[in-house]
Amino acid sequence: MKRRHFLATSILSALATVPSFAQEKRAPRIILRNSWQIVNIGDIGHTPGILAILEKHLPEAEVFLWPGDISGGVREMILKRFPKLNILPPDPKERQKITSTCDFFLHGSAAFPSSVGDIRAWQATGKPYGYYGVSIAAEGDHPMSLMGHKGLTPELKEQLSGAAFVFARDSASLQVARDAGVKSPVLEFGPDGAFGVDLRDEETALAYLKANGLEEGKFMCCIPNLRSAPYWKVKKGRPFDEAKHKRNEEMKEHDHAPLREAIIQVVRNTDMKILVCPEDSTHMEVGKEMLVDPLPEDVKKKVVWRETFWLTDEAMSVYVRSAGLFGNDMHSPIMCIGNGVPAIYCRQTEKTTKGIMWKDIGLSEWYFFLDDEADIPRIAPTVLAMAKDPAAANAKAEKARAFVQQRQKETIEVLKKSLPKSS
Repeated sequence: MKRRHFLATSILSALATVPSFAQEKRAPRIILRNSWQIVNIGDIGHTPGILAILEKHLPEAEVFLWPGDISGGVREMILKRFPKLNILPPDPKERQKITSTCDFFLHGSAAFPSSVGDIRAWQATGKPYGYYGVSIAAEGDHPMSLMGHKGLTPELKEQLSGAAFVFARDSASLQVARDAGVKSPVLEFGPDGAFGVDLRDEETALAYLKANGLEEGKFMCCIPNLRSAPYWKVKKGRPFDEAKHKRNEEMKEHDHAPLREAIIQVVRNTDMKILVCPEDSTHMEVGKEMLVDPLPEDVKKKVVWRETFWLTDEAMSVYVRSAGLFGNDMHSPIMCIGNGVPAIYCRQTEKTTKGIMWKDIGLSEWYFFLDDEADIPRIAPTVLAMAKDPAAANAKAEKARAFVQQRQKETIEVLKKSLPKSS
């Protein structure tokens, strides 16, 4: 991979110094700032999702991924699907040589608009930039404030206002930006990039399904989730957070009892099995403790617990063979709907407002707010209805998918118009 970086740096630096080449029309070069972490298959999915969207609607572009973290097999997985992708080197000087030849800085989907320092440096070049599928919270009101995320600060407002476009991934974020006076010429709803994920690891997934007696169309997936991911268990150097742990303990029964009831109803009233599986690398333990172990014995016989983490490609090959998915984390539902698979999402206050996009794309009936007690009794019947009428559920998922794909097309048209004319 070092040789790949060396060649990319050498070639682009050389081409940039040739006047005749600089004057010729060439493919646009886009920096994609994404790949924030690898502990969640949804966070991993942001990058291949937007790459697939760009490949479909702007195939002539050269994309240069500026990743946060693509270790643990993620780099190889992405390159397998996108072999022409350029990955920027970690060394700042080498990276700058390449980025100086690029035309546009695209901030990928995230829980908040980050990379403030990188955007500040890019602004100095006078070249355009934009945000694709981000959540935005008011200053001092971000759910992740304990991690240092301050919401819409004056500097962030200035950066958003200077962007060629800001696509907020949910209407609540869009309203925050508008109320704050963000002045970007294009401030609109733009779905999370992970809707575009089309990764597959068929061999591994099929072997897993066979080993666990899961037949295509005859099982549903269920995702557990605590109020705050206990990353102190999986991230080196992350300190234990007593306040988050206490809140998790207080709410874990409240948040998982509706899922258990849905599992029981599906198993006892249909021929479906249930796969309790992770979106986050901390979910396996939670799934066993809160979903599987407390189940009645007759139900437990038809429930499979996935005890190991997986990457996005294997998960997607499983999801697309399921009859649908339900649970308390967001990006597995996003990736399911992006592939026409029915998906129900149960949101917690501690999460960003991204869950509201379920209403924005026409899936209000499949959206539940766990802190609205009126929503709780409706979860299990809705999951059961999905299991009992796959045709209706698939039609609903396809309608939402079509809406998302239309927005994807429209958002990339905006990107095309935002590119410098010389590219």
